[in-house]
Amino acid sequence: MLICKCYQENKKFLAFLVAMGIIVKLGDAYCFSKRNKPGEAVKGCIMDGKLYPFGEIARTESCFRCTCRPDAMLCCSLFHTPIGYDKENCKVIFNQKSCDYDVVQKSDPSKECFVYSRVG
Repeated sequence: MLICKCYQENKKFLAFLVAMGIIVKLGDAYCFSKRNKPGEAVKGCIMDGKLYPFGEIARTESCFRCTCRPDAMLCCSLFHTPIGYDKENCKVIFNQKSCDYDVVQKSDPSKECFVYSRVG
């Protein structure tokens, strides 16, 4: 019974490690901050000409998740840029609705291409 119990615990631990690896990979995003000049952010933060209220912003029009504070706006991308794909036969198109890049065949954009890797 001891061997069986250890095996089950190891399986649970391995599943946990795999799940954490996926979460860490999905959390890898491009981030930046924009400092506000004194007195600039009176009602919120401005990004791409649009005023966002103080606090958490789930999704901007530019596909970023942000936090607006009086001193700065902190943002991370909701998208990951494809870098590993068949560049000869495929092209990258930004999908504003899903806030992500689609990689499609140049000859038939209705067909998706396999993406090997992305960067945030």
